[in-house]
Amino acid sequence: MRDHLEASPGLWLRRWSEGDARAVLTAFADPLMREQAREPVASPGDAERRLAGQHKRWRAGTAFAFAVVDGQDTVLGQVAVSAIDRRHSTGWVSYWTTRAARGGGVASGACRSLARWAFADAGLFRLELGHRVNNPASCRVAMTAGFAVEGLQRQKLEYDGVRHDVETHARLATDPEPAGAGRPVRPPAARGCRRPT
Repeated sequence: MRDHLEASPGLWLRRWSEGDARAVLTAFADPLMREQAREPVASPGDAERRLAGQHKRWRAGTAFAFAVVDGQDTVLGQVAVSAIDRRHSTGWVSYWTTRAARGGGVASGACRSLARWAFADAGLFRLELGHRVNNPASCRVAMTAGFAVEGLQRQKLEYDGVRHDVETHARLATDPEPAGAGRPVRPPAARGCRRPT
């Protein structure tokens, strides 16, 4: 199973290394990242524990997290497939980027590459993801990476006492490869990214 692959020219996915703890800590210093983190990453120890957990899950085959790096091996973000269900060949995709890498196609390129890897190397058939409806940038990432809109989970997430709807997307191994950046894939009945109500 490959653990280092080229996503696009100048953009790579590789397994996280222990030496990446500082980059993880820096990424999670961003208030947007802190707000969405399930567990805080506020100290070097937190970052090291996060990376150790990712290595443990990789070895167990239950989740695969990749650092997204540029040609100089600077960490730009992460893409991962987790919640792997081998019985049904499904997994849950997540992604984040550093503040400096946002808006440049890094996340969508990395997600396209992760999906190809998950289908070919990890043997999965269906990948799912979700995003808050008040996050149109994340919706664009999903659609540009070939994940079709499937539905809405009402008030699924809670941040600071406020409940948020989540739009769900999925990509199948049999879906066509996305044509390229900026060209979202939509099934005939898809409405696209939803607006918060």
